[in-house]
Amino acid sequence: MADYPIPKLGNHTPLQMADTPNMDYLSRNGRIGLLRTIPEGLEPSSDTANLSILGYDPCRYQVGRGALEAASQGIPLAPADVVFRCNLVTEKNGYLEDYSAGQISTAEAFEIIKSLKRSIRGTEGIDLYRGVGYRHLLVMRGDPFADQVQCVAPHHAQGRRVNELLPTPRSIEAENAAAHLTKIMLDSRRILEDHRINRARKKAGKKPGNMLWPWGPGKKPSLPSFEEVHGVKGSVISGVDLVKGIARLISMRVIEVPGATGYPDTNYENKAEYALQELEKTDLTFIHVEAPDEASHEGNCELKIRTIEDLDRRLLGKIMDGLEDRFVISVLPDHYTSLRSLKHTGDPVPFLVFASENGNGDGYPFDEASAAKGSLGLIEGKCLIPLMLEAGKRITLRHGI
Repeated sequence: MADYPIPKLGNHTPLQMADTPNMDYLSRNGRIGLLRTIPEGLEPSSDTANLSILGYDPCRYQVGRGALEAASQGIPLAPADVVFRCNLVTEKNGYLEDYSAGQISTAEAFEIIKSLKRSIRGTEGIDLYRGVGYRHLLVMRGDPFADQVQCVAPHHAQGRRVNELLPTPRSIEAENAAAHLTKIMLDSRRILEDHRINRARKKAGKKPGNMLWPWGPGKKPSLPSFEEVHGVKGSVISGVDLVKGIARLISMRVIEVPGATGYPDTNYENKAEYALQELEKTDLTFIHVEAPDEASHEGNCELKIRTIEDLDRRLLGKIMDGLEDRFVISVLPDHYTSLRSLKHTGDPVPFLVFASENGNGDGYPFDEASAAKGSLGLIEGKCLIPLMLEAGKRITLRHGI
């Protein structure tokens, strides 16, 4: 959701231009500041940011994105296995044209992945698992050095030559794995060029899913539970396997919500309804919305503003209407995603913490510039939930309960 000033918006950000009465109410009547979700020196990735927000120092708990998504799907991993996130992408004339194959549908991707699985069935030590839309997984079995392969995230590489982006080993031991992955990528381009799904997509003026793109390698991780870290029980609502995988690894309850897609068409109302039901039986619920990030990667400013407004009105507003008297709520992006570069960046994000009956607030609307002036200042991502829990204790103590 966070972004930078854009000339065509009068040098305002999409968050500043969006109509967000609910966020602004919470911000004006609560406290705001900046949250460093990406520690210095780490890649500004969603896995790093969300681990940080949930209270896990990414410098200590470094987990590959693929391993997190494998946990979400319940894919078994041995200690020597390495799992990669795998996008279906569009390659054109030697260049990476689209990181999501034109937001290919899950049904279309299923047929393509099924064909690829048949083609690589004889490839020793490789398993391919289908996911949602363009997001899939590849597991290299029995090669513990495969996580030492350097892969480029496709959403950071659109418009560049594929030959400049192929996997490279970061150690001598990883050379075989890098070569293996490169062969799979190049073979997939040949196999998928004339696939019937891609023929139909091109005929309809859509981008084909004509290449497999592995990235984000990781091994099976071990993390302490959310309750061990914070002393409370938690649950997660998300349409994205990455976030659900984090939740399962830290023993948070994953709530499956009908219509939660991870795209701009996600069912905001169902997320709100299920969150309110969940708060009747747990201490804390983490609701993740991917839509503004997807709009940013597409470079679609109007869509980004609309997804922020949908989040505010259809999700946050419904939650606020349904909450009881005593509660604490925080609103924040996990990281910046720039409409101009189409990439994530690591700048500290705006965040707010609102505690019911908390008296005077900071008085600012919720946006990037206002957050820099807020009373919470700049804090590390892992401090967010302890800050919320402390605010909750003050409410409880005030009421003598």
